[in-house]
Amino acid sequence: MEGAIVFGLSAALRGRITIENGRVKESNFHDYPVLRMDEMPVVEVHLVESPLAPGGVGEPGTPPIAPAVTNALFAATGVRIRSLPIVLAGADAAGA
Repeated sequence: MEGAIVFGLSAALRGRITIENGRVKESNFHDYPVLRMDEMPVVEVHLVESPLAPGGVGEPGTPPIAPAVTNALFAATGVRIRSLPIVLAGADAAGA
């Protein structure tokens, strides 16, 4: 679950994919940045047992991250984010 959250935040904040000559330019983590430990917020996961399907807990952490971050930014600024990765005014293209 924590790894899924890292992946979701990385995609929302830095997940730019570039196409060059009809092919994806990024090939691995050296040119597709993932958040590092010192960049991550504290993450606390609470799992609730349930007899209902689905039974896994790893993948469900990724999909809600970008909407949660963009909604938090909207609540704080009144500005809707309509594309990913999130680029704030004054930030460079890498999202730093």
